[in-house]
Amino acid sequence: MNRDEKFIRIALAEAELALEEDEVPVGAVIVAGGEILSKAHNKSISMNDPSAHAEILAIRKAADRVNNYRLAGMTIYVTLEPCVMCAGAIIQARISRLVFGAHDPKSGGVFSLYNILNDGKLNHSVDVTGSVLENECSEILSRFFRKKRL
Repeated sequence: MNRDEKFIRIALAEAELALEEDEVPVGAVIVAGGEILSKAHNKSISMNDPSAHAEILAIRKAADRVNNYRLAGMTIYVTLEPCVMCAGAIIQARISRLVFGAHDPKSGGVFSLYNILNDGKLNHSVDVTGSVLENECSEILSRFFRKKRL
């Protein structure tokens, strides 16, 4: 198993926690130098907070841990392609790299609908790797939405 798969699996474990809490099952992990700085999963429903996406919560925890709002040199691993809000937060935090699992054709801000992380009009760009363990990342979301439709 390569490094990207290893950390996406950890993000998937976070997504499973979200699933258990009846939240949209998305997980995120922020890594610096091979060390996990933070992990989080969606909590928008339980926190009554539309910004409580896994990425936002993980960024807040990592920034608190390093006592800096800039997370340069770090990688964020996410089970689902970030939305526009989360892509903007990744830019603002100056995260260097994003690795994600499943593409999000309905609200993806990285490839599917927009390409915010590499928009030349912004003052920061992010190295992006997508489709890591895509089937596993898609499956947990499908399971959640199938259950909701019953």
